Amino acid sequence: MKPTAHPAGVVATLIGDLIASRTSLDRARLHTHLDQVLGEVNAMTSPVRPLWITAGDEFQGTFPDVGSAVQASLLIRVRLAPGQDVRHGIGWGATAVLDARTGVEDGPGWWAARAAIEAVEEAEGSAGTRSLRTAYRLAEGAEGPDPRLVNAALVLRDERVTGLSARSMSVLRGLLSGETQRVLAEALGISPSAVSQRVRADGLAALVRAHELMGEV
Repeated sequence: MKPTAHPAGVVATLIGDLIASRTSLDRARLHTHLDQVLGEVNAMTSPVRPLWITAGDEFQGTFPDVGSAVQASLLIRVRLAPGQDVRHGIGWGATAVLDARTGVEDGPGWWAARAAIEAVEEAEGSAGTRSLRTAYRLAEGAEGPDPRLVNAALVLRDERVTGLSARSMSVLRGLLSGETQRVLAEALGISPSAVSQRVRADGLAALVRAHELMGEV
């Protein structure tokens, strides 16, 4: 369950990094698309500090709880797909503003998120976790959701999402936005039964339900 309160300055930190973005033939367009996606996800969630592009292909944001940060990571990924994939590191811990003018932040919460995204990159080299795109770390001395449980869920979620076709990803994107299967069928130009078959065959309803439950963490 979500904590009803936590120490001042303790938040869920999220760091994202586009994968292989340097190979893009139009980096300016990619940057614009990323900025648009982050704006959409900010509007769909309740960040403490809205997601923003920090430099190059990296972005950050903070959330009131780990579940919200995990939800944001999936919303970002399905909006960037299929053209671009992304890694996310999520941390839970204290943060502090170092420079109010520029908004530069630091602290154990950010160090935990950085360690998490580095763990994702390392995990991609192992057969069992090569589809992993998101990881969570708890800052030293902080009390929060058990990383073992959260990361177990992320391994399974990312494995399922990575294996989706472009059409199934479009269906998942719509479902996560609250669209009905009938509306999605019309938008995609396919029959409602075809959408229903994709939802069942690819476990999309389970992904949506897991996404909802994660919001309670």
